[in-house]
Amino acid sequence: MTFIQTDILPPNQQYAKIKSPHELDLEAICVFVATGFFMGADSYWKDEVCLLPGHNHSLDAAGFLIDSKPWFEWHYSPREFSFEAILDEYIQLLTTITKEQVGERPVILPLSGGLDSRSQALILKGFDNPVHAFSYAFQGGYPEHQIAKHIAGVCGFGFESFTIKPGYLWDCIKDLAQINGCYSEFTHPRQMAILPELQAMTGVFSLGHWGDVLFDRGASEQTTEADIIPLLFKKMVKPKGLELAEQLWQHWDLAGTFKDYLVGRIETDLSALAIDNVSAKVRAYKTSQWAHRWTTTNLSVFAAAHPISLPYYDDRMLQFICTVPEAYLADRRLQIAHLQQDATLSRIVWQDHRPFNLRNYGYNKAPYNLPYRVWHKLQREVQAVMGRSYVQRNWELQFLGAENDKALKDSIFNSAFNTFIPKSLVAETYQHFLKTDPIHYAHPISMLLTLSAWHKNTASVL
Repeated sequence: MTFIQTDILPPNQQYAKIKSPHELDLEAICVFVATGFFMGADSYWKDEVCLLPGHNHSLDAAGFLIDSKPWFEWHYSPREFSFEAILDEYIQLLTTITKEQVGERPVILPLSGGLDSRSQALILKGFDNPVHAFSYAFQGGYPEHQIAKHIAGVCGFGFESFTIKPGYLWDCIKDLAQINGCYSEFTHPRQMAILPELQAMTGVFSLGHWGDVLFDRGASEQTTEADIIPLLFKKMVKPKGLELAEQLWQHWDLAGTFKDYLVGRIETDLSALAIDNVSAKVRAYKTSQWAHRWTTTNLSVFAAAHPISLPYYDDRMLQFICTVPEAYLADRRLQIAHLQQDATLSRIVWQDHRPFNLRNYGYNKAPYNLPYRVWHKLQREVQAVMGRSYVQRNWELQFLGAENDKALKDSIFNSAFNTFIPKSLVAETYQHFLKTDPIHYAHPISMLLTLSAWHKNTASVL
């Protein structure tokens, strides 16, 4: 007998066998196509499950899952403390967790123009650990690394910047398929483009994933209990992913309708959350579902280079969140107040509110932001006239252009793969991507690419 206790938000996923037919879980795959991640304990197979977070699991001697029982229940138990008291507690907790996780080792810090990694930078600035920060930007896109470089300079960290270039995926797609098991679509983990450079660094990663969800509203104050399922459905489901999932549901002749099935799954999982506050309930749902099955999946790329540490994933941080009044979490109040304690760091541009910073972001509205918006639009238009389109999304580097197109078609128009996903559906989606709506059809194209890589790796057992 083996016992496994999973964290509230585990930094990696563990799978176990169950006594069920070794068949594809087609319903689960349809959810994956629509959302970009698997839900709950789902996997590609009916006889394999992902161990749920916050549970105690019992496995028999042969490795089959016998039982799973929760050791943690999400809750909302706000304490009647002042904002200043909660802020002090948050800073101390983030400091303690970060120090325990990194120990005396050198730290590798991915820096962005947002708040999570900047909060980590402020904490690490006070440690004796050597810190090497890095950032990246899309070739032809917004130079995010310039903000990161400024932050690193203020903190006294070493710094490297990287440019994510077009077509990088095709040189590393086999490695990515092995690293993440094809449990996440391939357009997101841009760190794959610089994996050799990351591997050449020394230390432990300190990653700020999921801080932006924990330290913000789960839902607006106007959201009612009746609004939760439509809200989650809208947030989870990519419209053209839904379209392809419904086509596959019909092709595989599955019972009922896909949308009813997915709504039913959301309803079931929500019913397990005994939380009255709507915002807290949505945050708990998102954390137990797509943080665990989407965000965590992509952490595997960092883990392929060096050990990872995640202060916002720590059980103590998640238990702390359950006790913080929603008004203190809303609008990133705690993180902003923490960062405002450092006058220099807080005056560096906040990427989501550029060109404003953490002291004047309230002016990011008309008419104050109009000069920047006009200038930024003019820059994009000049770039387009010069034949250099402005890159905002990772898939633009991977799918646009003749060489990318050839590599993409070689993967998804493949006779072996098309025994699994019909060529007619692939062709329809591909033509929509080319001619109708590339922005929204990029998701199902990416899902088809991911499934083709998975199929290639597992064809021998299908």
